[in-house]
Amino acid sequence: MHLSMSQIDKGFGGVTALQGASLEAFGGQVHGLMGENGAGKSTLMKVLAGAYRRDAGEIRIDGRAVDIASPHDAIARGISVIYQEFSLAGHLSVAENVLIEELGRPGIRVDWTGMIRRTRALLADMGFEDIDPMEPAGKLPVAYQQVVEICKALSRESTILVFDEPTAVLTHHETENLFRLIRMLRQRGVCILYISHRLEEIFALCDRVTVLKDGQTVGSWPVDALDQKALVRHMIGRDLSDLFPERKAAVGDVLLEVEKLNAGPMVRDVSFSVRAGEVLGISGLVGAGRTETMRAVFGADPLQSGRIRLAGREIANASPGQAVANGIGMLPEDRKHQGLLLDLPIRVNAMMTPANPFVSALGFIRDRAEIAAVEEIARGLRLKSAGTGAPAGTLSGGNQQKVALMKWIAAKCRVLIFDEPTRGVDVGAKVEIYRVMNELAEAGTAVVMVSSDMMEVIGMSDRVIVMRQGAVAGELQKSQISEEAIIDLAMGTEA
Repeated sequence: MHLSMSQIDKGFGGVTALQGASLEAFGGQVHGLMGENGAGKSTLMKVLAGAYRRDAGEIRIDGRAVDIASPHDAIARGISVIYQEFSLAGHLSVAENVLIEELGRPGIRVDWTGMIRRTRALLADMGFEDIDPMEPAGKLPVAYQQVVEICKALSRESTILVFDEPTAVLTHHETENLFRLIRMLRQRGVCILYISHRLEEIFALCDRVTVLKDGQTVGSWPVDALDQKALVRHMIGRDLSDLFPERKAAVGDVLLEVEKLNAGPMVRDVSFSVRAGEVLGISGLVGAGRTETMRAVFGADPLQSGRIRLAGREIANASPGQAVANGIGMLPEDRKHQGLLLDLPIRVNAMMTPANPFVSALGFIRDRAEIAAVEEIARGLRLKSAGTGAPAGTLSGGNQQKVALMKWIAAKCRVLIFDEPTRGVDVGAKVEIYRVMNELAEAGTAVVMVSSDMMEVIGMSDRVIVMRQGAVAGELQKSQISEEAIIDLAMGTEA
């Protein structure tokens, strides 16, 4: 199997997404595809998958030029894409999802027994005998839903398989299982294209890597010919050491105090404080109660007991609206469902605060003043968009995160909670988000950062609170912060 994409162009209106992009991949290899958000990775794969028609260029499979006019064409040529947002029908069974093309064929009776038998055989072949072919797909854990997507691709006998950010919602254990599956497919001669923002995954899994930047191919290399520094330099044009910008914040008095907070089984007697101008990292294993604690502080989940004080004054956050009124904002982990209205313009998302300063007492919006303010915030965040009237859903992941952040900058919150601020965001956008966090701290904002990225916690935090099983396992001062110290506290091996 040999795939060649040469000089691919693709534009949307006046915006150029791909300009002479090229890619060459082979069967029996895992080929990584990297680049900043908006570099053209997903667009190039959607051209391959038939979701977009290319404006120029050529695609060849095993030396033969092919025209992929639709997703049906791509599937017929052995190309399958497993997107970050799965395309399963949750109300249908696993078997119906895996062999969905066989449903509804005119004049053909569905062989239900045969479908179940074939699905069970495919699942067993991948080492997942415990998945019931009759179980509704929507009731499966996320990792198992991904297995069903892979199973669907194998049922089509796909020879080219694209994974788009497949580990974004997986735990470490589930990621290891996925890697085992991908390596098995590589041994069978499948050509695997793997899009990821996680450098460690590229080096653990891929044979080659191609880097895109601004819709063009920067280059392609064997993975063992690169190190992380070189790969980052190709992606963003600067060194890995520049990832965490220097912060010149004067740490002031305690701004937020949380005392003996209890909220359900995952928040047990949690106490912490954060000062003005400080970045407090919240670390711990998945399921340690970090997000649940922050949701309770923000009023998104009800408190059972405990006290919250802001600048020494006790406050009650019975709802997110009340938390914002008290000067506390929260950038949620799931930006697409909790942080943004994807169909609405950037401008609307940016000013979606309880007290929009550009709305008069009679409810009229001062359009010019609001647009000028939104554009100023967008420039400060270095937002890449077609304008503040563009829908938030048209932006890349990193730029969506910036839009989700815009309303909190506009609200001028005294305390800002970032929950997984750079998940699914490329290296270049990470630097921009870190820069904004630093500027907020330098302006006197108290920043709380929940993160599963160990490098991020170490590089950004002034102090770190480590949680385990819903409680605070320990606190690390700046001089004590290290990967080993965090893992020891997170796993309970510090003794």
